[in-house]
Amino acid sequence: MTTYGALCALFYDADKPQAPDAEVAWYASRLPRDAGPLLEPMCGSGRLLLPLLRQGFGIHGVDTSAAMLAQCEARLAAAGLTAPLFRQDIAALNLPFRYAAAFVAAGSLQLLAGQGGAQAALERIRAHLVPPGVLLLDLFVPGGAVHPPGAPVVEVRTVTLADASRIVLRSETFVDVDSRRLEMRCRYERRAGTTHLAREDEVIDLTWYEEDDIVALLRDAGYHDIAVEPSPLSAASDGDERRFAVTARG
Repeated sequence: MTTYGALCALFYDADKPQAPDAEVAWYASRLPRDAGPLLEPMCGSGRLLLPLLRQGFGIHGVDTSAAMLAQCEARLAAAGLTAPLFRQDIAALNLPFRYAAAFVAAGSLQLLAGQGGAQAALERIRAHLVPPGVLLLDLFVPGGAVHPPGAPVVEVRTVTLADASRIVLRSETFVDVDSRRLEMRCRYERRAGTTHLAREDEVIDLTWYEEDDIVALLRDAGYHDIAVEPSPLSAASDGDERRFAVTARG
């Protein structure tokens, strides 16, 4: 999967600094509190990890991006919170701890390349679970799956940082319905006034799954008691995008 860089991490924090209350409440109501530590694979810069820590959960975070983990560490320190963080490839996860539950939020599992990468990650997560062994996933099917665009979708978004510099993100999204894949070509440019400070280019591949697909994938990875329910982010869906959540036990 793509490793998010420094400008991407800064943009992400400015654009989505914290999970909405409804999303935090959804996870808090489903995660066990007294069964041991919890694991957030693909934790990013702590959008969900920090508010759950504030609610008293003990959570370890994992991500492949050094920039995202650095942002997470900085945010933890600023909030007076602590959590073990690990930089590892989720598909080859190997931690010296076991967890009562794990959760992958906001479609992050779909950033792994195809079903093979996702199944490997789910198997490695399951290997780290102990009873009650809860797994929570939040996934989405993009609007382009229903109405594929005839050309790449171009978007330009801007955020302003605390030092008044700006990061402009220009993205082109290509939709491949046959392979259920999105390719997003992203360019981040940081400017202070008219001065160009930095540029970063990334390509992000995303695979989407229908509900039956992810249920089958979880079964193949050794999970049981699998259930599909509405996503905690359903209210934030854009256009024809469809979001759903899956709960399972490892």
